[in-house]
Amino acid sequence: MGPTRLALAYARRRPLATLLVILLAAVGTAMVVLTLAVSREIETRLTRDSEGIDLVVGAKGSPLQLVLAGVFHLDVPPGNIPLAAVDELRANPMIAQAIPLALGDSFRGFRIVGTEATLVEHYGGRLAQGAMWSASMEAVLGSEVARATGLRIGAQFTGSHGLAEGGGGHGDAPYRVVGVVAPTGTVLDRMVLTSIESVWDVHDAHHPPDTQGEAHDHDKAKAAGPAREVTMVLVRYVGPLAAASLPRAINSSTNYVAASPAYETARLLTVFGVGLDLLRAFALLLIVASAAMLFVALAQALDERRYDLAILRALGASRGQVAWVLLSESVTLALAGAALGWALAQVTLSLAGAWFPAAAPLAETAWTLRGSELWIAAGAAGAGVLAALWPAWQAYRLDVAATLADA
Repeated sequence: MGPTRLALAYARRRPLATLLVILLAAVGTAMVVLTLAVSREIETRLTRDSEGIDLVVGAKGSPLQLVLAGVFHLDVPPGNIPLAAVDELRANPMIAQAIPLALGDSFRGFRIVGTEATLVEHYGGRLAQGAMWSASMEAVLGSEVARATGLRIGAQFTGSHGLAEGGGGHGDAPYRVVGVVAPTGTVLDRMVLTSIESVWDVHDAHHPPDTQGEAHDHDKAKAAGPAREVTMVLVRYVGPLAAASLPRAINSSTNYVAASPAYETARLLTVFGVGLDLLRAFALLLIVASAAMLFVALAQALDERRYDLAILRALGASRGQVAWVLLSESVTLALAGAALGWALAQVTLSLAGAWFPAAAPLAETAWTLRGSELWIAAGAAGAGVLAALWPAWQAYRLDVAATLADA
């Protein structure tokens, strides 16, 4: 029997200790892999959703709240701004594009966004079914909305106040689905898209004016300027030089707030990063604990195996081969724990995607081995080597004659 097979045989003789060492290493490895996957997905999603948006202009309030509401659609907006602000921004020579958004309602937790077709073009969206809206109260669904709600072309639905389900509804103002956007991998997939006039009409119907019988004329409404409002405007610069002066000019000379998605995203990643760093630190602590337990187990086992190792030396095994018995056992157990931990992490990612629709992108990354995860395996092997160094050195220095004489 070779030294490696002998090491495995020794590990099988202590099944409980062996299993505990492997499980500790597996849990620590799984946590490291999961935190890497989550942090990678958060950073990718935030970067992807904010790509091409240089500035968000909206009502006075928190810039972070403005970006969360207007770019990532994860918060309520601080307020509205006059429709005239859109024309003002579009007239600015430093602005290449200004896309207005009218927010406030949702459908089954998905935000209803009053906007223009340029928003779909901005995210690279294309129609999978139907057509774009062409009249008030027509809606186009993002791919995730269509999948989660089961709505089809021609179906009708009504929105409710706020982002959460259960808010006050607009039962007297139904939308009709006219199109579905193909998946883009961006926040567009989680939107219900419609015209800004639709949002105005819904709220006019819910809060009718005092004057009865007055017909709606959207062209007049637009011309009226301050009589109509939008929630915010997504801005793209003409060039990078605009970043130096445009936000300051808007913040100092208007009643609006100009928030930079790049800056606010960096702040957001910093907040997320603290929690993820704590999880990674705890995971590394578990791996260190498994290495310490492995060291204790090998040190204790060395006393039990002295006679066996002495026999091996007497039969012609070299000092290095005797030391390798302990080293190979330690590294094998550490790698087994790392492999099991990686598999547990992939199963968790797959189940998360099945149980929670919002985690579907994580499920798509499951069972893909990345370079950073190979470093985890290398670290586990290194921990196994460190745990076995002292017991292996003791085995290397084993006095064969004295050990056999004591027996």
